[in-house]
Amino acid sequence: MTIHKIVLAYSGGLDTSIILKWLKETYGCEVIAYVADIGQEEELEGLEEKAIKTGASKVRIEDLKEEFVRDYVFPMFRANAIYEGQYLLGTSIARPLIAKRQIEIAHEEGADAVSHGATGKGNDQVRFELTYMALDPSIKIVAPWREWDFKSRSDLLEFARKHDIAVPVTKEKPYSSDRNMLHISYEGGILEDPWSEPPEDMFKLTVSPEKAPDVPEIIEIDFEKGNPIAINGKCYSPAVLLKTLNEIGGRHGIGRVDIVENRFVGMKSRGVYETPGGTILRTAHMALESITLDREVLHIRNSLIPEYSRLIYNGFWFSPERKLLQELMDLAQEPVSGTVRLKLYKGNVIVLGRKSSNSLYQPGFATFEEDDVYDQRDATGFIRLQGLRLKIASMLEQQRGIS
Repeated sequence: MTIHKIVLAYSGGLDTSIILKWLKETYGCEVIAYVADIGQEEELEGLEEKAIKTGASKVRIEDLKEEFVRDYVFPMFRANAIYEGQYLLGTSIARPLIAKRQIEIAHEEGADAVSHGATGKGNDQVRFELTYMALDPSIKIVAPWREWDFKSRSDLLEFARKHDIAVPVTKEKPYSSDRNMLHISYEGGILEDPWSEPPEDMFKLTVSPEKAPDVPEIIEIDFEKGNPIAINGKCYSPAVLLKTLNEIGGRHGIGRVDIVENRFVGMKSRGVYETPGGTILRTAHMALESITLDREVLHIRNSLIPEYSRLIYNGFWFSPERKLLQELMDLAQEPVSGTVRLKLYKGNVIVLGRKSSNSLYQPGFATFEEDDVYDQRDATGFIRLQGLRLKIASMLEQQRGIS
């Protein structure tokens, strides 16, 4: 494959640091290092200098934090997305934005190829490449992990040593991490043993629940049409709001998850995640939905959450079916405006109250005290109709037993 210019999704981590050098040696072409700033914080420090030193002809670092939270995280949270009951999809939702902007930069720079650092065993290769294909079917794709002769990250560390490439992974901390505005994920190395407890010094966003404050913190979150807009009455932009909730939740040890998940490519994988702000948001959002969504709308929407979540996990953000589901999810969010009050305490998010001008909860109907809006005798016919098919089935079983 003849390539003239490649745009590499570059993080400065072990894989992409090696890939940058390898691309130049293998294809003899210009490589542009593209860095999407979606909240990596200190991980971005010195990346431009490092990429140039490793061989990049150009480095483009772009602040995508607001776009990431507004156009990717919030739509996903409007749908209460969660994969296999625990994973809030922090890495999964970041890939389509990174890949989308990568394609746009390739067009701007006249590049004929794009590359990424995902391994041949992981989900990210699918997420990146499905996005490339959806947005530019003619672009050339280079996936080094599926081409080179390196067999492990130990091989990469040796390559880095020989070429004097500084990498953040060491034998003392043999695991990889991925950070953005929504979460930090950890995998590989010592975490590959599902019986092994993650080391406490690994966590960056959250304190251990045991070391969290002994006094709970009460907060209120305002929502408008399913989107969080304010904390304790103060309005924030999407990215700043999530960052603020990360800080609040982090000091209370909220959002740690240790799971063995089913990868799209077929194998199981152990991942450890920190998602403090997202954990708070999902709990608050569901509490507000409980009083603002019609029962049948809520049940239908909830039945679609697993499929919607799988589409994101598997890399189909730009697919027609995800867009279709998003329309439905967002339509359901029209009445989801109001305020939720929460107590944060040692890893727990406890709902204290919820209110909305769109509330369908009417105390006059639900009360166990005397009321004049509900005739309890009406329930007799309702129950008889609901039980009719059960009575028929039972009668049939009895007849079979007699015969």
